[in-house]
Amino acid sequence: MRIEEVIKQKVPFSDQRQRAMVNLIYTCNWLMGEHKKAFKPYGITVQQFNVLRILRGQHPQPISTSDIRERMLDKMSDVSRIIDRLVKKNLVIRKTCKSDKRLVDLLITDTGLDLLAAIDRDQITSLGLFSHLSQEELETLNDLLDKVRG
Repeated sequence: MRIEEVIKQKVPFSDQRQRAMVNLIYTCNWLMGEHKKAFKPYGITVQQFNVLRILRGQHPQPISTSDIRERMLDKMSDVSRIIDRLVKKNLVIRKTCKSDKRLVDLLITDTGLDLLAAIDRDQITSLGLFSHLSQEELETLNDLLDKVRG
């Protein structure tokens, strides 16, 4: 469905740049909503999933909170609070950094790895949202998004 129909816009956009911006913002919010719904049965949020994936990619090496913050997709996330919740769920553990006692290292637990494996197995992250696009279209989309960010 065209963006104009989705947002019930009667007046045409002033130009394609404006249309693209609105379309991108709307689509981003729509994707986030779909991911929120998909992760709800697993008891985690999109941001918690992002942290767990960062930790899994680092596993078995520890990583600091500041390094996670730099790698987060949502730069506005409160990483400390996300980590606190993941620790309470036994998905992440904290350890004092061996080289600098003032820092905390984070590691994903076996429970966290199992949860991510279940999500991967259930293919929650793909959600079939891009199943109607060909590989060539996906490559073009990725190239265009990279180009937008400069």
